[in-house]
Amino acid sequence: MRIGILGTTWPYRGGLTAFNERLARQFAAEGNEVEIFTFTMQYPDFLFPGKTQYSDTPKPADLSITRTMNSINPFTWIRTARAIRKAGIELLVIKFWIPLMAPCLGTIACLCRRKGIRVVSILDNVIPHEPHFWDKWLIRYFIGSVDRFIAMSESVQKDCRMFLPAQRHDSVAFNPHPLYDNFGQAVSKAEARQHLNLPQDKTILLFFGFIRDYKGLDLLMKAYAKTITNHQSPITNLLLVVAGEFYNNGAQYGELEKELGLKGTIEWRTDFIPDDQVRYYFSAADLIVQPYKTATQSGVTQIAYHFERPMLVTRVGGLAEIVPNGKVGYVCEVNEDDIAQAISSFAQMDTKQRDELFLKNIQKEKQKYAWSRMTEKIYDNTK
Repeated sequence: MRIGILGTTWPYRGGLTAFNERLARQFAAEGNEVEIFTFTMQYPDFLFPGKTQYSDTPKPADLSITRTMNSINPFTWIRTARAIRKAGIELLVIKFWIPLMAPCLGTIACLCRRKGIRVVSILDNVIPHEPHFWDKWLIRYFIGSVDRFIAMSESVQKDCRMFLPAQRHDSVAFNPHPLYDNFGQAVSKAEARQHLNLPQDKTILLFFGFIRDYKGLDLLMKAYAKTITNHQSPITNLLLVVAGEFYNNGAQYGELEKELGLKGTIEWRTDFIPDDQVRYYFSAADLIVQPYKTATQSGVTQIAYHFERPMLVTRVGGLAEIVPNGKVGYVCEVNEDDIAQAISSFAQMDTKQRDELFLKNIQKEKQKYAWSRMTEKIYDNTK
């Protein structure tokens, strides 16, 4: 087939780019011709919460990328639909993540469907983590513009069906987020820590990714403080590494660090982490910590699976679905005491115990998340 992917890719950066580019490579490996149609402008600068939207890496030589749509200019939406039709695209795949993009992506989808192009959307979220009063109208518009859906968690599958008549509920399939295996292979823990200038003798907890309120870094800091200052049995060999760019007010975490007496116990790496550095952070870590207050699914979990690192997640959205408690890590309630207890339990194990408890299960569980399963689900869902 000739397959089009509509959404974020180079020259933009981040998880959406990583997902779309990895999906394009999987489609191509299976014998399809693939073109990614992306933005000339994704967000107006005043709406973008980070430092920059753009990557400083060269254009991927193995991908066909057409920059044609402006998220707030309807004339470019028409132009993009024409470009998709002219390219002979038979199947259009759209990654949907926030209602703000519904007018742009939904209109292009409508125009393509009128010309017989099948449209499938892979859903990160339906209802956003940080809601606004206009969300439901925008979501309804986008969902009404698409033929079929792949939800990456069961909670998102349920949310999508809320916006569809009962006779269309079977148009929403479920397939978990595939592995992020595009960040290279792991290196030894010692090499990774030397590369990042991190101590060799600590148990490292890694909080990774864009820092937003719903991701619960404040909960983690409070749990971490309870663990290392426990009056009965304080654990002093821990180091929390926070690696990712602030997408909210970073000053609040500095104030909390001071309030909790954590100065010197947290390593802050709050610039954007380039793709070629991701493997070092995950290879250096002992436990990947995701104390989210709300969630659907998470790409961070799938990076952790690729690098075979145990995880701590909270019981929100679809996180507990993909992190079997006690087998590949911990599933905690959304409170600092439960998180602190899990961290304490992990920190008191030696490396051999951790490997016996988690490693074999991680290696087995990660087989469920091959990219070929995602593309197979897309093919099956468009017959």
